[in-house]
Formats: sequence, C-alpha cells, structure tokens
Amino acid sequence: MLRKRNKLQLTAAQRDSMRKAGRFNADLLDYLRPFITAGVTTGSIDDRVCEYTQKHGHRAATLGYQGYPKSCCTSINDVICHGIPNEYVLQDGDIVNVDLTSVVDGWFGDQSETFLIGEVSDEARAVTQCSFDCLYMAIEALEPGCPVSVIGETVVREAQARGFSVVREYVGHGLGRAFHQDPSIPHFPNRQSRIDRLLPGICFTVEPMINAGTRYAKPVDKADGWTVRTKDGKLSAQFEHSVLMTETGPEILTLTQDGPRRGHRF
Repeated sequence: MLRKRNKLQLTAAQRDSMRKAGRFNADLLDYLRPFITAGVTTGSIDDRVCEYTQKHGHRAATLGYQGYPKSCCTSINDVICHGIPNEYVLQDGDIVNVDLTSVVDGWFGDQSETFLIGEVSDEARAVTQCSFDCLYMAIEALEPGCPVSVIGETVVREAQARGFSVVREYVGHGLGRAFHQDPSIPHFPNRQSRIDRLLPGICFTVEPMINAGTRYAKPVDKADGWTVRTKDGKLSAQFEHSVLMTETGPEILTLTQDGPRRGHRF
C-alpha cells in the first residue's frame, strides 16, 4: 500500500527539483508549438526536441528507454500512444499528440498535448476537447490524501457522458528520479486505486487517453515494438501534466506559457 512507501514523498528541496524539471519540459513544448503544423514531418519535431534539450544541458528520457529510438512520442489520429517520429508529413485534418519527458539534474518532467492540424473534423475536435477537459477536471477533483481512484471516477464519468471511452491498458504513474514509479494512476477506478492515497509530497502524472470509439487497443505494432492503435481505427486524444500533491492541494508542474489553459475551447 502506498502509505508504506514514504520514499515517494518528496522533501521541500526535492519538490523544487521537480518544479525545475517541469518548467523546462513546459518551455520545450512552447518552443515546439510553432513547428507543429501541416507540412512538417514528425521526425523534424523530434530533431528539434533533441537539439533544444541538449543545448540546455538536459536529456530526453525516452531516447534509449527500453530501446525506444527517439526523443519524444508523436501519436497521430488512431494512435493512442508511443507513436515513433518518422518521415510522416502532418496533414490538414490530423490530430497529433506530442509527448515529452525531460530529465533535468536527475529529475523527470513529463507532459503531452494533442494538436489540431488545420481544419479537423467535428469528431476530432470533440474527442480532443474531452481529453483536455478530463485532464483538468480530474486534477481539480483532487485533495491531499484522497484516493487515486478520484482521477478515474472523474475521467470515466465525463468521457462516457460525451459518448467517448477511456483507455485502460495504459495509465499514468508516479514521477521523480525515475521515469515510472508508484503509484500507478489509472484513468478508471479499480481496486488498487481505491487503496492508494495521494499524500503531500507525491508527484505523478495525469494523462487521460480518450477514444472516439471503443476503449480497446490493438496489440503493440510488431513492426516497431511501440506504436499502440485503437482497435476500431477511430481517433484517440490525450493530454498530460505532471502534478505534485502539496499540503493544500494539487500543483501542476508543467503549465506552459503559450498553451491551452483550463477552460480553453478547441
């Protein structure tokens, strides 16, 4: 049980280290923002991630992680997560999730946004809006010591009300000096999430993956060993923040200056 794992509760100095990592990650996303447009390859976005990160003396957590070959993930249309940047040219009507994780002085900052490329379909806009709203609604529902299940209960309720589904195979996670650590943060309530508590000093990600159709995913693409697509080929959207639980409530560590904020309409 999480209450027995005091090592996950960060000290004041460690919290500041996580804030620093989150700020850099957010700055990186703002730097990329103007380049995520129709006519650019996802590989060129990755090149910019690599260049910017190295220039600032940090490293991309995904590069080389369990054999992953790139510095970010770019998940397009029916790709739920872990899309590998390549020579694909973004096209008008696409949606693409850009997922960044930076290691700053040994601490991890992690976030993602789904971008609308040009004029998109009503369904693409709606599923993107749903994921974005679920992210903020889940964070705002949290309070110190609450069960992790508050996140899943909030996300499932809102997504289902809009006619969408919530991915269960892939979840959020604790964050700190490791990329993935306890607690697991599912975006649906389960037995363990009702037990685990978000105590002050715990840092974690909230990253609801919302599908326009069925919640189920295909098996991981055998061709690259990473890409995960929706089982029915319909769209999937995701937003993610790194969050620190404090004594007074949740603190978002990866807020961008130029990106969408709570209440934004796509």
